[in-house]
Amino acid sequence: MTKARLLRLSVVLVSIFMILLIIVYWDNVGTAHFYLHTSFSRPRSPGAITAGEDWEALPDVDEFLAKLLSSSLKQNSSIPRKTEQLLIQGSHKPVVSNLEENVRGYDWSTHKDRNSLDQEKLQVERQRTLREFCANSSFTFPTKERSFDDIPNYELNHLIVDDRHGVIYCYVPKVACTNWKRVMIVLSESLLDQGVPYRNPLDIPREHVHNTSTHLTFNKFWRRYGKFSRHLMKIKLKKYTKFLFVRDPFVRLISAFRSKFELENEDFYRRFAIPMLKLYSNHTNLPTSVSEAFGAGLKVSFSDFIQYLLDPRTEKMAPFNEHWRQVYRLCHPCQIDYDFIGKLETLDEDAAYLLQLLKVDRLLRFPPSYRNRTASSWEDNWFAKIPLAWRQQLYKLYEADFVLFGYPKPENLLKD
Repeated sequence: MTKARLLRLSVVLVSIFMILLIIVYWDNVGTAHFYLHTSFSRPRSPGAITAGEDWEALPDVDEFLAKLLSSSLKQNSSIPRKTEQLLIQGSHKPVVSNLEENVRGYDWSTHKDRNSLDQEKLQVERQRTLREFCANSSFTFPTKERSFDDIPNYELNHLIVDDRHGVIYCYVPKVACTNWKRVMIVLSESLLDQGVPYRNPLDIPREHVHNTSTHLTFNKFWRRYGKFSRHLMKIKLKKYTKFLFVRDPFVRLISAFRSKFELENEDFYRRFAIPMLKLYSNHTNLPTSVSEAFGAGLKVSFSDFIQYLLDPRTEKMAPFNEHWRQVYRLCHPCQIDYDFIGKLETLDEDAAYLLQLLKVDRLLRFPPSYRNRTASSWEDNWFAKIPLAWRQQLYKLYEADFVLFGYPKPENLLKD
């Protein structure tokens, strides 16, 4: 009897072990290639956990999965460089078919005249600011105090994972996210062109870049890993390099307005412009297509857009669209300890430095900036006709993004 029980117990344990192996390794995205960037020197907080550190703090299941995943490190001690040839293929200038990219254009200048920034010190300062305000109990904003486990899966859809290089990117719309998504596609080899992975980010069509099926994001983990999904997320958050790029919140709003309401965008016209024109401009019997509306001179004004953001009915109907949703709601910076915080205002320098830290700068280069990027110097003109009370309310709405990421309070817009 004892032998029979031992045999049954062994079968059960082996079965559980095999299921875990299948969950971890039998994955077409590349978890089997769990190439972790744990050896390169990168700016991180003094308490940051790197590979092999502080595993005792993990729960039992996390610890078991972590050891399983770490075992692959011994087999894959370095990231394979399939091609030692330089894959920096940005010398040819692609034909830009998207309306927005045609209007904005690419800036192909080399920016050699820019002063090089002390990137390491810059990162330390940005991370210190973020950590201090996340820890400051007197500074509050919605969702600040919740734990990572309290974040619902649907709010983790902006965290893109590259298992090949051990990278997690939280994308923020209107902060160079199209090109950073292109970079992530190249790194993860998640999209093929005639059977071959893309090598040049700018070769990837925009419609594929924003297709949600192209990227592995945290909110997809439940379908792949079931009840182990949160455990795997936590392990990857501890061991992978996590980054995001941010932008002055008011300038980001102007940029969102320009691209979604000043250009003909059928989807945004029907979902947002028609309700705004009805609610705030008292228009009725509006055209069903954006081209007809533009032809008749019916466009959402910036004032309409600000009223929409401040209207309490907006959030009751649905959460803010990602293009104007606050960064703290997209990327959860007080729950996730980001290793790198980039800013659009220093995009070229930050991007080059990050690719070096990730040790992928020989594989690709970050695409060039847009020529006519929305500038902070435009704020005064854009907000000139917005009532002072609205500007003050708007600041309160986006205050957490200003403070957490070190953007100065726009005093000139908030006073008479």
